[in-house]
Amino acid sequence: MSKQEQQKVIGEESLEPNHHRVMDNISYTLAWIGGSVFIGYFMLGASLVPPVGKLNMVQAMACISLAALIVSVCFNINGQAGHKYGIPFVVQSRQAFGFKGSKITCAVRAIPAIFWFGIQSWVGALAINGILIKTLGFDSPMLCFIGFQLLQIFLSALGFKGIKWVENVGGIVIVISLGYMLFVINKVYGAQIQSNLIDFKGTWGMAFWGGTTAFLGVFTTLMLNIGDYTREYSKESSNKTMFIIHLIGTLPTTLFMALIGLMAAGVTGEWDPIKLFVELMPNSFMLFMSLFFVAIAQITTNVMLNVIPPAYVIMDIFKVSYKKGAIITGILAFFTFPWMIANSSGFFLFIQVYSVFLGPIFAVMVVDYYMLRGKRLSERDITELYDENGPYKGINWAGLIAVAVGAAFGTIEVQISWYISLIPAGLTYYALMKHSAFSKSSFAPKGIEADRSKAV
Repeated sequence: MSKQEQQKVIGEESLEPNHHRVMDNISYTLAWIGGSVFIGYFMLGASLVPPVGKLNMVQAMACISLAALIVSVCFNINGQAGHKYGIPFVVQSRQAFGFKGSKITCAVRAIPAIFWFGIQSWVGALAINGILIKTLGFDSPMLCFIGFQLLQIFLSALGFKGIKWVENVGGIVIVISLGYMLFVINKVYGAQIQSNLIDFKGTWGMAFWGGTTAFLGVFTTLMLNIGDYTREYSKESSNKTMFIIHLIGTLPTTLFMALIGLMAAGVTGEWDPIKLFVELMPNSFMLFMSLFFVAIAQITTNVMLNVIPPAYVIMDIFKVSYKKGAIITGILAFFTFPWMIANSSGFFLFIQVYSVFLGPIFAVMVVDYYMLRGKRLSERDITELYDENGPYKGINWAGLIAVAVGAAFGTIEVQISWYISLIPAGLTYYALMKHSAFSKSSFAPKGIEADRSKAV
């Protein structure tokens, strides 16, 4: 057993193929429920309906549900390599982009996660600050931000065993809190919701599809590195079970979060979740519980979804341990200046800019694994993915060119960039790898027929 594998067994995260799975069906489901409690869905939900958006409640719910369904399918599609072979995203992406090229695409994935870490920590800090104002009369958002960030860095450094514990407890608390918050809002403001959101005509046009793209833009980051999570999930479970868990873990929670945001925005016109709760909650106890929920939600999402991707990239680039990668990620999040991004204009610009590139990367990885390699990796393939001087060294320019082509198409109509970038990126990559000089490069599959008999 290698040193990396030994570290994995005793709890230290490693980029080596994972043979020691720590999540069963229940843990994996709760992890996704906790991870899907994302404060951005409050904001995105609020953006779908008046006064900002153009959808009524039914259309908004259909928009969110469609996005969650697409996400669940894409999770399963790109998560199979991680589940089957135990390899993380940074390793899987080397086949399509090369050792050096994958550092570029992985950085494109990691940077938004660090920014989300900072944004969500700031929102959580504001929630804690609100609790302290109510209970102790203490008011210092920046001090709360620093303390909250240090807590999350500590929890993240524990690795997947610590993450599993946080998500199992947080997932249960979150489900109960969500249900109660929906009940309170509907009971107090039911008449306004009916007139402002349900009776409103709305549209099924571009605003509807643009809404799905907004939710997909958030989830696309996870579509890329879904292997980082499926590699921790029980290998005995089927792809069908994994799909059901992804759907259960994302759809209800996302719908709940967005519904609270759109219902609250529909009756107040307010976008900021902290201000929403201050205005909507009928008494101090409910306000306290709501702010506490917001703080817990930031921890479960950050620890699960916004630490692992950049931590693995930092491990790959700087050859450090997972613990150090997690700590560096947390420190970098301090310098994202989230108080400047966490506003309506900065938030949506942030999503639009990075989502243009992530869809094409997803398309290239899927084409590479399914169409070029037939969903199978031999022992030699996996060994070569860890050999910096092997066939995957350097940059596979076919992959980066395909991403650039897809991104160019995505900028034509940013509202639906995710949809229109996939096919151009996928077709470009397939054409270059099959019908150009790249088909003879070291990145092209070799000895397929001979290797498939030895496929893992």
